[in-house]
Amino acid sequence: MKVANKVIVVTGGGGGIGRELVLNLLAKGASVAAVDINLETLSETVSQAGEHADKLSTHIVDIQELEDVEALPRKVIEHHGAVDGIINNAGIIQPFVDINELDFDRIKRVIDINFYGTLYMTKTFLPYLLERPVGHITNVSSMGGFLPVPGQSIYGASKAAVKLMTEGLYAELLDTNVNVTVVFPGGVDTNITKSAGMGGLKDQPMDEKKKTPVLLAPQEAAEIIIDGMEKDLYRVLAGKDAKFMDKLYRFNPKRATAFISKRMKFFK
Repeated sequence: MKVANKVIVVTGGGGGIGRELVLNLLAKGASVAAVDINLETLSETVSQAGEHADKLSTHIVDIQELEDVEALPRKVIEHHGAVDGIINNAGIIQPFVDINELDFDRIKRVIDINFYGTLYMTKTFLPYLLERPVGHITNVSSMGGFLPVPGQSIYGASKAAVKLMTEGLYAELLDTNVNVTVVFPGGVDTNITKSAGMGGLKDQPMDEKKKTPVLLAPQEAAEIIIDGMEKDLYRVLAGKDAKFMDKLYRFNPKRATAFISKRMKFFK
C-alpha cells in the first residue's frame, strides 16, 4: 500500500524507530496519528515534524489498556476522516537477566505491552481497515522473535507471539483488501536498548575492530519498514544482523543459538 495520501497510525511514535516512522511517513505524503504513553516525547515528535505537523495528530494511549485502545479509532477518524493502516511498533525489552532472575511483574509488563498491546491494536483497528479500498497492518516483531537470546528470553517470547499471530493474520486476510507485514529488526540504536544500561542490544554481532555492537540507525530501520509496507511484503528483515541470523538459524538453529550465547558473554 502506497502511503501517500493515506492515514497511518504508529504506536511508539514518541521516539526511536516510532518517531522516525512518523517523520518518514509525513515526508512521503501520509497523514499520521502518533500514539505513545509519553506526552513530552510526542511533543518532540511534533516539533521535529516541522512543516508537516498539520498532518500529524498525537494520542496519549497506554496500549496495555484495552478500553483506551478501543477508544482510539474514533479519535483518529474524527481528526483525519479515515484510517488506512497501522504500524504496531511500540515495545519494551526486559532487563538483561535470565528467566530465573526476572520477577513476574516485569514478565507480565513485557508480555502485556509487546504482545497484548499489538493484539489490542490489531483487533481493534481491523474492522475499520476492512472497510477501506486498501488497508495495511505492519507488526514489528524482532530478531529475538525467531532466535533465542539468553537474557532476553521473555522479550523474545513476546515477540515470537507477535510473529506467529501476524503470520496467522496474513493467512486469514489473504482474500481481503488488507495486507499484512511482519518486521524483524536486528539491533537498532534507540533508547529501548539504552534503558537497560547497555548502550545497545547485547545480542548483536560485534565490530571486530571497535569491539562494539553493530547497530542500525533508527532512520534506516524506519525506511526499511515503510518500504516493506509499500511493497506489501510478507516479511521484512531490518539490518544485516537480522538477515545473517535468519539464514544461520534456518540452516542450523543449535549453532545459531550458540553463536548468540557466545556474543552475550562480551557484556558480562
